[in-house]
Amino acid sequence: MIQDIFPSKLKNEYKNVKMKKEDCLLIFDQEGRILLGEEGDEIMFPLGKMGEKLRTVYLFSIDEKRYFLCLEKLEPELKGFAFYGIRDVRDRFRGKEVYAVFTAYHLWRWYADNVFCGRCGTSLEIDDKERALRCPKCGNVIYPRINPAVIVGVIKGDCLLITRYRRGFAQNALVAGFVEIGETLEECVAREVMEETGIKVKNVRYYKSQPWGMAQDVLVGFFCEADGDEEIRMDETELKYAEWVRRSEIV
Repeated sequence: MIQDIFPSKLKNEYKNVKMKKEDCLLIFDQEGRILLGEEGDEIMFPLGKMGEKLRTVYLFSIDEKRYFLCLEKLEPELKGFAFYGIRDVRDRFRGKEVYAVFTAYHLWRWYADNVFCGRCGTSLEIDDKERALRCPKCGNVIYPRINPAVIVGVIKGDCLLITRYRRGFAQNALVAGFVEIGETLEECVAREVMEETGIKVKNVRYYKSQPWGMAQDVLVGFFCEADGDEEIRMDETELKYAEWVRRSEIV
């Protein structure tokens, strides 16, 4: 899983500190692509020495390496560096730096989407004590957005329910979806499976969770079993296909 970077450790508590020359500077363009270099399959980040006069904010540390986000709109041309989409980063690179990019993207999206107060329209300011944005006029405080979502392994005997979305992610996937207001995670599991495939489920049980900055969410994994009728009635507006796949056929 992307967050499994042991023995390294993410330190995500907010600190009101200034960027140093040796720190990593993360620059996103307006499309959400990040400026990176590469050395083999290793990610290289621009360093703080190139952005000493830029407006930045501390994001987090991994071990002793500190990461800062550039808050200004710029697309510098650096030799050996290029802008990569988040999915490109996942497919092209490996290691803890990928986790850093995903986590940074989550925070960049939040800062980029919250420039003005939703209550009075005043420009927001970065709080100096916690990870928050504060309105200097009405006092409204905005914290980072995290969307809870479920991903579900539906089992029937020796088979697993596999789907593929009609748009977006183009590979095989499990049933997944965002939690709606007023429902539990377990209720979301049952609803999403029913909506996408027409299958009722039972014995819903928790597996693991995973931060997933690409969609600003935390994915909560579950297993469950088909309950009764196992005939798939696929939602054709959302899925290209859905089918039961035997364990021996899953690579």
